[in-house]
Amino acid sequence: MTMTIWQGVVTILMAMLGTVLTRFLPFVLFPESKEPPRFITYLGTVLPYAMTGLLVVYSLKGVHPLTGNHGAPEAIAIVVIILLHLWKKNMLLSIAGGTAAYMLLVQLVFV
Repeated sequence: MTMTIWQGVVTILMAMLGTVLTRFLPFVLFPESKEPPRFITYLGTVLPYAMTGLLVVYSLKGVHPLTGNHGAPEAIAIVVIILLHLWKKNMLLSIAGGTAAYMLLVQLVFV
C-alpha cells in the first residue's frame, strides 16, 4: 500500500514537528536562568549509564557462547571499546572504534 502525496507531506511535517519539539522543549521547560528540579538532575546523571547498560544487554542478547563463533567478535569489540575509552576518554571514539572493529571482524575474520 503506497501513500498519497498528501499523506507523505503530513508524515514529513509530523516528523519535523516531533524533531523540533524534542530539541527545543527542554530549553523552554528548563531555562538556563532557573535551577532544574532535583529529579531532572538525578535523571541526567543516572540515565546515560542505564542506557549504556541497556545497549550492551541488547547487543549481546543474540550471542550464544556454546555455538558458532562463541561470541568472539562481540567480546573483541567490547575489549576495543574499553581500551579506546581508557586511552582517550572519548565516548564517540570508543563507540565508533568498537563498531568498526566489530564490523571488520564479522565481515572479514568470522565469516
